[in-house]
Amino acid sequence: MPRTRDQLAERAAQELQDGFYVNLGIGIPTLVANYIPDGMEVTLQSENGMLGMGPFPFEGEEDPDLINAGKQTITALPKTSYFSSADSFAMIRGGHIDLSILGAMEVAENGDIANWMIPGKMVKGMGGAMDLVAGVKRVVVVMDHANKAGQSKVLKRCTLPLTGQRVVTRIITDLCVFDVLPNGEGLSLLELAPGVTADEVAARTEAQWRPAPELKAA
Repeated sequence: MPRTRDQLAERAAQELQDGFYVNLGIGIPTLVANYIPDGMEVTLQSENGMLGMGPFPFEGEEDPDLINAGKQTITALPKTSYFSSADSFAMIRGGHIDLSILGAMEVAENGDIANWMIPGKMVKGMGGAMDLVAGVKRVVVVMDHANKAGQSKVLKRCTLPLTGQRVVTRIITDLCVFDVLPNGEGLSLLELAPGVTADEVAARTEAQWRPAPELKAA
């Protein structure tokens, strides 16, 4: 069975490490805040000027003044601090964020990512995505393996306008987990979602890939 959105977020939370400063992109990545392992100290940063975000609030406990970059209501922690958007982007551009977990429309086998616009559709702006992929130490993408038309989102080359080139290190989809190999060698299949076979991944992946020696089912 392919992973659900919450299962994707739970798997992505395995990428966190104690002491990390982490930025979560809009969509599925925001759910990662609910799956930080017990006892792990992770500080979440938001482009709109908040450091130390808590998990989503319970129904009825929302504060409309506390939102993340995707305009979702969130919670504060005792360590939470607030600052200008300029300071927020200085953290990102200065290389002070350890990990960014982002959604994507397309990812290529060389680590290119397209996640900010579809030509012909209204776009509010690129947001912080281009800064994040350029300034953060490690970029992990979390997304569905195929689009609504059933077409692969894991491609040989991205067809949409790029957010960044050769910046993604790991791709987590509802079917599997890929690592981006160096020197344009394609993708390494690290992990299969429960009940998913390598043949299913092959049928729904345009990009070049090969199984890792340590390939395992989730």
